[in-house]
Amino acid sequence: MANVTLNVTDATGQAAGTVDAPAEVFGIEFDDVRKHVPLVHQVVIAQLAAARRGTHAVKNRARISGGGKKPYKQKGTGRARQGSIRAPQFAGGAVVHGPVPRDYSQRTPKKMKAAALRYVLSDRANAGRLHVVDFALTEPSTKKAKAALVPVVSDRFTTVVLGREELNTYLSVRNLRTVHVLFADQLNTYDVVTAEDVVFSKEGYEAFVNGKKEA
Repeated sequence: MANVTLNVTDATGQAAGTVDAPAEVFGIEFDDVRKHVPLVHQVVIAQLAAARRGTHAVKNRARISGGGKKPYKQKGTGRARQGSIRAPQFAGGAVVHGPVPRDYSQRTPKKMKAAALRYVLSDRANAGRLHVVDFALTEPSTKKAKAALVPVVSDRFTTVVLGREELNTYLSVRNLRTVHVLFADQLNTYDVVTAEDVVFSKEGYEAFVNGKKEA
């Protein structure tokens, strides 16, 4: 596991120093990451499953109204016997074996989610797709935020991670078409996997690393 140094760029995309990154979070080697792809997959699937509301439902024979009387007599008509016009084969009838409300959530231990996040962050760092940007915005400005991001990520889809106090930066990047923004304590495996690049603001990086140390 190698030590990692991340380059920092300023609001104009120019180099503005480096920061040391904890190797256990950003320095996992490629072969180790590849061996744990099934773990990452399981965590992502569990996260997507937990987001499902599970409120889908259909009406079965017990829930649908009407159909208390036979549509015609049992014998003598030459037709198949029927007990109710609300049987599944009739238009307006009940649904057989349809979806019912259910909970899709899966049990995912905290250590599993934390490990998956470390692997995907290391994967982005190994690929040179993890960046630290010092936005230094004193007021909301989408134009300035874009000017800081484009030299680093071009037009690739990017997850931007901010500190909780960076309201100006949040208001500036949230309208960019190729940006998904969240705070450091919200960072998760899915939002890293689905992004081509991950950009930490300087404050967001410090908040994330300090949060890991406290955990």
